[in-house]
Amino acid sequence: MKDGTQIPEGWSVTRLAGALGAEIRGLDISNPSAADIAALKALLLEHLVIFLPDQHPTVDAHVAFGRHFGTIEGHPNLKNPYTPHTEMFELAASHGGVADEWHTDLTFRAEPALMSILHLVKCPPTGGDTMWTSLYQAYDELSDPMKEICEGMTALHDAAPHNRPDQTMIHPVVRVHPETGKKALYVNEHFTRRLVELSAGESDALLSYLTRWVQNPRFTVRYRWSEGTICIWDNRCTQHFVLNDFVGERVIQRVTIMGDKPVGEPPKWKPYVREGRLSATSRHDRQLHIHLHGKVEKHSM
Repeated sequence: MKDGTQIPEGWSVTRLAGALGAEIRGLDISNPSAADIAALKALLLEHLVIFLPDQHPTVDAHVAFGRHFGTIEGHPNLKNPYTPHTEMFELAASHGGVADEWHTDLTFRAEPALMSILHLVKCPPTGGDTMWTSLYQAYDELSDPMKEICEGMTALHDAAPHNRPDQTMIHPVVRVHPETGKKALYVNEHFTRRLVELSAGESDALLSYLTRWVQNPRFTVRYRWSEGTICIWDNRCTQHFVLNDFVGERVIQRVTIMGDKPVGEPPKWKPYVREGRLSATSRHDRQLHIHLHGKVEKHSM
């Protein structure tokens, strides 16, 4: 591997796409050694998303495996349909409609998901594939002027897709990965609402461009699931998207590793405020107050 970590004997590693993704066989996650965990961490930094077929862990084994990578936290807004467990998120569907927008997990949090570890418990006979995109490559292939603009801005994220628009956070548009030092384009169509330093029209235009740009097929990998596969991805430098093209039960269980604050260059400009108007963040606060309380008293915000 690039950092000098050795691949344990008996493992096979197969790259899946030019931008990201690798499939790993020959290990058992139910009883990993310290060397196994070190190798998986190194492979994840190199490939951004890794797949481990034929694992079939129990819920407890899945959670125990996740603890090797950091602090686990359940989903802040969504409830499990079948399995009560505070450290695991479960999602079940039978006719599509799950996570079918490009996103990085939980970017509306101050410290969004660092890593996700998913177990595909049950999958339909066809469809329901998942795609990932490399936010490193999305940044690297921007023009130099666009890079300069993006590195001077921040973006407002919220949990409106979870019916919690009160959960908001501002993050840099370009974040620096704390372990690799690489830059990643950190905006997504699901949770990112505004570019704080731009006017509403400017924000709509540029944010729309950037969220479409990260979907470029050159930056992506698409994975066809088999039941029992474990998938691990780095939320600091990827987005993912579930294809809504299946009929049949699809059940996933996910462990989420938390505790990583996005860091980038400090903003070059102040938040945009049109004369006589509120800033982007203040407008969001005002809309939120209306959403929660039904009205805004004059001069109250």
